Amino acid sequence: MKNVILLIMDGLGDRPNEIFDNKTALQYSYKPNMDFLAEHGVTGLMSPVSYGIRSGSDTSHLSILGYRPEDYYTGRGPFEAMGLGIDLKPGDIAFRANYASVVNDMVVDRRAGRIRDTNDLSKKLETEINGIKIIMKSGVEHRAALVLRGDNLSDKVSDTDPHGVNSKPLNTSPLDDNAKFTASIINKFLERSRKILNEHKINKDLISNGKLPANEILLRGAGKVPELPDFNIKYNLRAACISGTPLIRGIAKLAGFDIIDVDGMNGRIDTNYKNIINSAMESLNKYNFILINIKGADIGGHDKKPEIKKYAIEETDRALKPFKDVLNNTLIVITGDHSTPCSYGDHSGDPVPILFSTDGIINDDVKKFDELSVSHGYYKIKSDDIIPLILSYSDRSEKYGA
Repeated sequence: MKNVILLIMDGLGDRPNEIFDNKTALQYSYKPNMDFLAEHGVTGLMSPVSYGIRSGSDTSHLSILGYRPEDYYTGRGPFEAMGLGIDLKPGDIAFRANYASVVNDMVVDRRAGRIRDTNDLSKKLETEINGIKIIMKSGVEHRAALVLRGDNLSDKVSDTDPHGVNSKPLNTSPLDDNAKFTASIINKFLERSRKILNEHKINKDLISNGKLPANEILLRGAGKVPELPDFNIKYNLRAACISGTPLIRGIAKLAGFDIIDVDGMNGRIDTNYKNIINSAMESLNKYNFILINIKGADIGGHDKKPEIKKYAIEETDRALKPFKDVLNNTLIVITGDHSTPCSYGDHSGDPVPILFSTDGIINDDVKKFDELSVSHGYYKIKSDDIIPLILSYSDRSEKYGA
């Protein structure tokens, strides 16, 4: 049986860009290692969750790992909270949170200028309201998680994130009668948090330096903690996850993965790509399934900066050279969790390229790893096909029938 390394490049898929002579970032990038793996493997296009679906990173990762989102997805909040190290308890309600910038009562930046550190802000916001404990913890840049802990709470509340700029931040509303108490707690918290954030020294310093403040909390993805069957037991594997993104770490934790911390790893564009790949290689002594998530390409897509996406692809590729030397006993799988076209600035329903590379399998005729080249490859699949193919190519499949 072979080891498995599954590398998911967040937001990898793209559409043609004028700045790249109407090519995608993958087509335009110099990526000899990915191309080598494609040439020495089998390729195709993969539709996350299903054809044409604009999937989130949460639902797509669940599906890729063999967990049907229809059965296990309750909202993104619990995964973010778990990934940031909050020990969730039964009955907790968790939210995904963004620090945002509000000027003249309007959201002008949903990411607060991608502020680098909000830890002190989050600590100041933790409180208790009407017997409900409110836990706030910062993640990478503007990202954070909010948890409500107490009795009579519900996750049936609306987002406060307007999901766009030049809009007023929203108050939450109950989506059923049982959620009225929860909605009132959230709205009281938001009113309190605005006063604290606007008076905080960090934001006063940002404004005095001509920068946008982090003076609003946008909440979305409310959910209760789902119960995921243990990945290791389900597939008879010893699995670990390497990711600087709290969401992915949270999903992996709930699925029973060990989490590997890597020096210089983060969910930003300046992550240490080489350390991530080297750590994965070293961890094959202990684990036989390594999940890696690298965020950089997604950032370029959301920010509509194709040169940033190209940089993330090329830096990732530069770190992949060790993969070429272990194909005799390791299956390398590379794909994205969804497309984030730079021309669109958000997730799209486009399929993403995928490759399976190891010695001893039939190769297709594809020699380049990009959206157009792999469209001539062997596969047109959905994300829930990935684990069965991994089990097959790593010689772990159980026979179906006699």
